Amino acid sequence: MGKGGRHAYAAVSLLAAGALALTGCSEGGSQNGTGDEQDQQHAERQQGASIAFGDAEASTGPAPAVPGAKPGGMVTVLQRDSYAHLDPGQIYVSDENSVSQLIHRGLTGYKATSDDGQKHEVVGDLATDSGTTTDGGKTWTYTLKDGVEWADGTPITSADVRHTFERLFAPFITQGPTYIQQWLADTPGTDYRELLEDGPYDGEHLPDSILETPDEKTVVFKFKKPKPDLPYALAMAGYSLVSEQKDTQEKYDKAPMTAGPYKIQEFKSGKSMTLVKNGNWDADTDPIRHQYVNQFNVVFNKQYEDSTKSILDDSGENATSISFNNQVDAGNLSKVLADAQLKSRTVSGYMPYVGQVNINLSQPEMKDKKVREAIAHALPITPFVRAYGGAQAMEVAGGLISPTVSGYNPDFDPFGKKKKPAGDPEKGKELLTEAGKEGMKLTFGYINTPEGQQYSTAMAAGLEKAGFDVQRQEIPAETFYDQVSKVDNNFDIYHTAWGADWPSASTVIPPLYDGRQIQDGASNYSHINDPKVNADIDRVSAITDPAKAAEEWNKINEYVVKDVVSNIPTAYYKQTQIAGSQIGGLVYDDIIGGVDPRRLFVK
Repeated sequence: MGKGGRHAYAAVSLLAAGALALTGCSEGGSQNGTGDEQDQQHAERQQGASIAFGDAEASTGPAPAVPGAKPGGMVTVLQRDSYAHLDPGQIYVSDENSVSQLIHRGLTGYKATSDDGQKHEVVGDLATDSGTTTDGGKTWTYTLKDGVEWADGTPITSADVRHTFERLFAPFITQGPTYIQQWLADTPGTDYRELLEDGPYDGEHLPDSILETPDEKTVVFKFKKPKPDLPYALAMAGYSLVSEQKDTQEKYDKAPMTAGPYKIQEFKSGKSMTLVKNGNWDADTDPIRHQYVNQFNVVFNKQYEDSTKSILDDSGENATSISFNNQVDAGNLSKVLADAQLKSRTVSGYMPYVGQVNINLSQPEMKDKKVREAIAHALPITPFVRAYGGAQAMEVAGGLISPTVSGYNPDFDPFGKKKKPAGDPEKGKELLTEAGKEGMKLTFGYINTPEGQQYSTAMAAGLEKAGFDVQRQEIPAETFYDQVSKVDNNFDIYHTAWGADWPSASTVIPPLYDGRQIQDGASNYSHINDPKVNADIDRVSAITDPAKAAEEWNKINEYVVKDVVSNIPTAYYKQTQIAGSQIGGLVYDDIIGGVDPRRLFVK
């Protein structure tokens, strides 16, 4: 996900497994497996899985009933970070992705086809099906369902769809996914904005030769090259629909018009959010979501330890508490997994997120490859794994492609991190000396959470053993990705995490390592702009054989890590989440990369 796939945000955030994770629609997750064997089976299942595109029948509501579910009750949701963005066009991190499942709707979405959250198909959400194409993916047609409405009761029309995609070109939209904008403009870089520089706000529109709305219910996307993945992309939270009539531009980010089963009654940024039932949501139009719970009371600033402690207490409102994104904290993880009585209240998953330390290539001192190699060898990974709960929460990474994504190579480990997770300060010192940079200052921007403080302190100590003078600089969790995505951010190194937006490294390599993507808010956090990488991305993007493409994406991954040395892999993420004993419908959803909020009910 994107960011996590971006942005691991997102797929991206309250983190997926901790560091803010960015993501769109990420793969990865097992119901209760955390052993190596189960993890491996999971990875194999993911790599072999192809998610079908559903027809009109599969796209018809209501969603299949959740076993034992009943309506009513209130659920308390304990979250670490406040939501920085609620405008769909700005959503790319995993916590915002989770809440968007309840409030926003798009043309397509992922429908669970099993009660364990591990099998899915892409179906029409607001559209009657997952899309039709007759020319291999260059032209896609969508028809809106009858009776779909915004939360204020006004109909959702093709004008809203057109507006949703046109506003993504506006300068203030900086945080969401950019796949479809680039496909429409037929460019891999940031110059897609030239197609509609101010969005639709000055009366300009995309030509019918690119995006056509022949009537109130029909939308036709027209691309110059085949885009067979469009139904996946449209299912991302970042492409959920925006109301043309209620669009308040920048202000929409805090108070959006919604179309899902819940609407925002109140949002106090940094404190709380209350979600109540949307009376204009019609279950018969929605094959994906439920509306069992009367009200969700979201409380922010709850660190992993706080939320775990409250839910384990299980008295009063704690019995109906959950977190959509917080995991069981490191201190309690072993105890929770070992307690047979808690088994029915916990879910675990092997995630698509890959953590990495970005070396900021826009900083002059970081342009010296010897310096980057010194950082890569000296950097200890153990503190990162330990901060999130050890081997049950993290696995030391060799590359930038997750075990859950096709193309993953388990043997790739150029800096020997799997064998020496504590780092090799001697080798780092040797390289730093060769570069004539002993004692050079290194500014380490870290996320201001207990885990971020812990791992950054220990990582800094490891780098100092190699001769660096490390200055740690805290960044608030809520705006972490906004700050590190600035091109001129003044940090030398910082940790991010990313999950694939759908089951392909095509949603990992281009957004993170394409030099033509560099702009404020983009996901190329290391600001790598390597001519070979850029050319290879274009070449591999044109390969239609998924197996061959996966192999070639992995070659780019290995070149970035070993030859460019701009991004140092840290860990592959796992996650365990817990709920109060009165929470029903608890499953870990592979696509969301966490608890599925749409299935929850109060027992």
